[in-house]
Amino acid sequence: MLAVLAILVFFMFRNSRKRQREAAELQQKVQVGADVMTNFGVFGTILDIDEENNKVQLETTPGTVLTVHRQVVTRVIDDHDADNGVDESDDTVASTTEPAYGERVEETHEVEASSDSTPTTPGTTPSKTDKVDE
Repeated sequence: MLAVLAILVFFMFRNSRKRQREAAELQQKVQVGADVMTNFGVFGTILDIDEENNKVQLETTPGTVLTVHRQVVTRVIDDHDADNGVDESDDTVASTTEPAYGERVEETHEVEASSDSTPTTPGTTPSKTDKVDE
């Protein structure tokens, strides 16, 4: 029983140190000019860091500046993270061959006119029971 308790305490301390180390690495990466993501999903570039009040000014779009708490910044976007994005050209090929999930597709029924069939109105198809006058 004591061995299980000791293992539990060991893992608790290990995870705590790991989280502290990751937080310290993140705070070192948070610098003016870095591209970051906040914990609520807003991407932006750091314009200014106020160490005294723990505030960061983010420019999300040109001319839009948000002031957020420093702990809201959860990830620094590296060039490596941007390279792992989805290639846009692959997506366009898939969209031309098959509709997206939930997309409505208009079906067009074209009836070929042949000499041995009866004339039909547009949008209807001849059935097997239609008689042909000869």
